[in-house]
Amino acid sequence: MRRATQHESIRRAGGLGLSLLAVVLLGMTAPAWAQNPQSSKSPQTTTPSTVPSPVSAPPMPTSPAAETPSAAQSESPPTAIVLPKLPRMPAAQGAEVDRVVAIVNGDLILDSDVDQERRFAALLPYGEASGPYNRDEAIERLINRDLILQQSRLQPGNEVTTDAATKDLDALRKSIPTCKEYHCETQAGWEHFLATEGFTEESLTNLWRQRMEVLAFIEQRFRMGIKILPQEIQTYYEKTLLPQYAAQHVKPPPVESISNRIQEVLLQQQVSKLLDDWLESLRAQGNVVVLHPGEEAP
Repeated sequence: MRRATQHESIRRAGGLGLSLLAVVLLGMTAPAWAQNPQSSKSPQTTTPSTVPSPVSAPPMPTSPAAETPSAAQSESPPTAIVLPKLPRMPAAQGAEVDRVVAIVNGDLILDSDVDQERRFAALLPYGEASGPYNRDEAIERLINRDLILQQSRLQPGNEVTTDAATKDLDALRKSIPTCKEYHCETQAGWEHFLATEGFTEESLTNLWRQRMEVLAFIEQRFRMGIKILPQEIQTYYEKTLLPQYAAQHVKPPPVESISNRIQEVLLQQQVSKLLDDWLESLRAQGNVVVLHPGEEAP
């Protein structure tokens, strides 16, 4: 087993606090409803009808041009025709384009959004998508991000430009290990890699832009006002880190050398707690519905 480093110990110690932030760090997809189910009506059954024989009428005077009767006029009057009764056809079932899995204040989250979230999470570095994929957790992340984006867009100035997202994506482009196999340093290689993951450059840039908006909103609303006191750092060092180092039989570093990293862990924990409470209040005030297989949207 690989020997744990100081940095890894701190990361594990702060894992609980980082977990909720990791919920919103994964890709956001603003849900757009593409559902357009086709529907058709049952063909109407033709009812039997009887065509009566025409009643004889006295001959009308005709012009010389009409003296020669046409083929239709020379035929004998039609007899009564009874049309057969056609069987009633069942109504055609509409083709299911996509299934709604959740409704967030009127915004729809679709099956395709959940699948896109899975593929997007697999691209993210920095340990944001650690652990096995869980569909229910993915739906919860999409709901939380939708709630955050809805609030963020109520405040002008929070939008992230496409150019800013493109520049930020360059760091991701260089950090994906499997991307090297496609020579992602070239534009053709990058586009080829994205195609294998089910993205275009435009769709990935849009997802990354939304992700940046979420992070900026969290930073502005929650993190800016939090202050970590020196005593809190010392308490965390003594009660959390020292026991972990002792369990691993590793000599702990001086608290002064890792105080900045401890402060970051404590910041993340407090942001996570504030964010969790805020999202819970948004759900209580709004209208969030999760639909399970077989359930229909209200």
